[in-house]
Amino acid sequence: MATTSALGGSVRRREDPALIQGLGQFVDDVSPVGTTHVAFARSPFAHAKINSIDTSAARAADGVVAVYTHEDVAHLGDLLAQVKVAKGRPLLAHGKVKHVGEAVAMVVAESTYQAKDAADLIDIDYEPLKAVIDLKESAADTSLVHDDLESNVLLAWEAGPWGDEEGIAATKQTIADAKARDDTVSVSVEAVNQRLMPVAIEPRSVVAEWQAGYGRFVIHSSSQIPHALMGAVKTTFGLDATHVQVIAPEVGGGFGVKLNIYNDEILVAFAAKALGRPVKWTETRRESTGSSTHGRGWVGTATITGTKDGEILGYELDAIADMGAYEQNLTVAIPFLGLFVGSGQYKFSTHWKVTCVFTNKMTTDACRGAGRPEAAYYLERAIDAFSREVGVDPVEVRKKNFIEKFDEAVVSPIGFAMDTGDYSTNLDKLVEVSNYEALKAERDAARAEGRYVGIGISSYCEVCGFAPTALSELGFSWSTYGLPAGFYGTGLVRVNPDASVTVITGTGPSGQGHQTAWAQLVSDRLGIPVEKIRVIHGDTGEAPMGIGTFGSRSVAVDGSATYDAAERVAAKAKDIAAHLLEASAEDIELDAEGASVAGSPESSVEWGEIAAAAYLPHRLGESEIEGGLESHVIFDPPNATWPFGSHLAMVEVDPDTGNVDILRYFTVDDCGNQINPMIVAGQVHGGVTHGIGQAMLEEVVYDEDGNLLTGSLLDYPIPTAGDVPFYELNSTVTPTNINSIGAKGIGEAGTIGTAQTIVNAVVDALDPLGVKHIDMPLRPKRVWAAIQE
Repeated sequence: MATTSALGGSVRRREDPALIQGLGQFVDDVSPVGTTHVAFARSPFAHAKINSIDTSAARAADGVVAVYTHEDVAHLGDLLAQVKVAKGRPLLAHGKVKHVGEAVAMVVAESTYQAKDAADLIDIDYEPLKAVIDLKESAADTSLVHDDLESNVLLAWEAGPWGDEEGIAATKQTIADAKARDDTVSVSVEAVNQRLMPVAIEPRSVVAEWQAGYGRFVIHSSSQIPHALMGAVKTTFGLDATHVQVIAPEVGGGFGVKLNIYNDEILVAFAAKALGRPVKWTETRRESTGSSTHGRGWVGTATITGTKDGEILGYELDAIADMGAYEQNLTVAIPFLGLFVGSGQYKFSTHWKVTCVFTNKMTTDACRGAGRPEAAYYLERAIDAFSREVGVDPVEVRKKNFIEKFDEAVVSPIGFAMDTGDYSTNLDKLVEVSNYEALKAERDAARAEGRYVGIGISSYCEVCGFAPTALSELGFSWSTYGLPAGFYGTGLVRVNPDASVTVITGTGPSGQGHQTAWAQLVSDRLGIPVEKIRVIHGDTGEAPMGIGTFGSRSVAVDGSATYDAAERVAAKAKDIAAHLLEASAEDIELDAEGASVAGSPESSVEWGEIAAAAYLPHRLGESEIEGGLESHVIFDPPNATWPFGSHLAMVEVDPDTGNVDILRYFTVDDCGNQINPMIVAGQVHGGVTHGIGQAMLEEVVYDEDGNLLTGSLLDYPIPTAGDVPFYELNSTVTPTNINSIGAKGIGEAGTIGTAQTIVNAVVDALDPLGVKHIDMPLRPKRVWAAIQE
């Protein structure tokens, strides 16, 4: 049940009434007068030479306003990317196409249907070439994706610890020495962490207007990073930031796919300026499979070496990550985010290496969790296999190897300082709430009846709230987009003359509940009810410079900035009230009605009077209090935050069909202090469901020629309510010490903890048959085949 508590209470989401009534405004709802519409001619080949392009029939078609090919936009250069190592994406293909769905030509017409019909009339003569699809073949450079590069390998991320070559060599030697001992066991798991599509419920959409009289763009885009898009447009077209306004209204899910700058956004802006009319493009669901980024796509071998009593002496990961055909915003940096948590919650020596390679597929980039689910998957599958090999309970193995509780920063074996952690307590709570011993007895009884029931456990560590701005030296900033701004947080809090409150933040929601949580943060400091607080986001013309919504960073960084701004406003409000009441500011208390003197509630002043005094400064007399009642804070945290948790699944496998039934699912997540437990629960529900999708259902499949075989939701199933169990959610609370609210982040935690938990449970269920590993997704045919083998 919802409460009215300002902070830490389950306040009902204030954004929901408009959304559930269908009254929210999304980009596709925006249609300025005279809007034209875009369609693209896209490549049906994964790799081919473009011999010729004939657009004459398209140009003559009804309703067509313009047709553009690479020659028309070549002067704009390639698409900008935040972290680019080798090869960016051309705005429109030229010379060759490098993946199915790559845009070759753009049609602008009076209607969407006319644009699509005309795009079909464009005659493109292709000469098919060999496609590079297999990751191991790509890494071996048997054939090149880009013939102007010497290799398909962009770079390799290696740590143990990161950035310390001598340390890496020493770690490798330590692990080699451990393997040479007579009392140790080494266990390897070769696994695929398959390519996924993020599948936001709202496809991407962009509307661009060029205001010729003012020489400026107004762009609506379903973006997680509107300021970055503003920067990319201004840089591409040679404008100042003041001449580009980007608005991200309601965003119907992001999951990383909208954490990007896309060629279609730049092209739509180009057409709007060239034509002097508004231009709009909204991708179709099928089109999105080749025009929007994918995620994951690793193959690798994880190896654990340890003693027979369960002490782990070393962990090694050697993997290859699929970058697709081009780099976009964070493509090559996604495995690096996995590197941050490569050693998880553990203290053993770790050597971690992921090689990034090009393939003739759609670009990969962030997908909920972004590198961290992959890292956790390999680590936790290997630990589970080691536990099984040495015959020690997986809970005991994990607890034996955890880093001990810490309240100040501890450097992980992978080389990064983590803020706070209490891993054993977290896992102990999972054991308690799941009644673990009883579950094991239930599993064993089912096995005695001939049923295949299993229990899977995993623990994970996450990094989010990315900071400090010093990360910009590693490329983590919007400098490439002409905005030298690091990963800080912003918050502006203003008490208006009528005592309502406006909050403006540089981060915007795509379903996370910012309007509610930010109102709670401000209400906690001011005492003003959340109903009187409006949160504005997603408009670069109004919002302070913001980095965006991704990496579970919003509340830990921008939320903290807003909280600190509200604290400053509260302090000024107390000064004003003290002046009006002829009291000391130290004695003033704020609440929903206004301010009063501690111990003398009859000596009070209403919020309306405080606000009026702030905006009628003559009422402040000769005090040194300035007029107005607002504060803007930029918060640069000293470190990232490091949430963690433990999950448990109980499953049953039908040996005749291979069907997997999830009987129970428990979570104990620790995201620090919770601003709104109901929103936290919702984020965990969504995250776990996303993880179950990877574990059980989802997989992007290309054939050997690079044809996409899963180009619709008929071929790419995502979880429905019937595919998931009742979630039994719990938490521990280990506040961070790097921000004022003690919150760490929760948006991706469920996904990071889930996939390996499910696979561990299925392998446990089939342990009597000798099954050691099954690659995801665990669809019935694949599980059945493993049973038969």
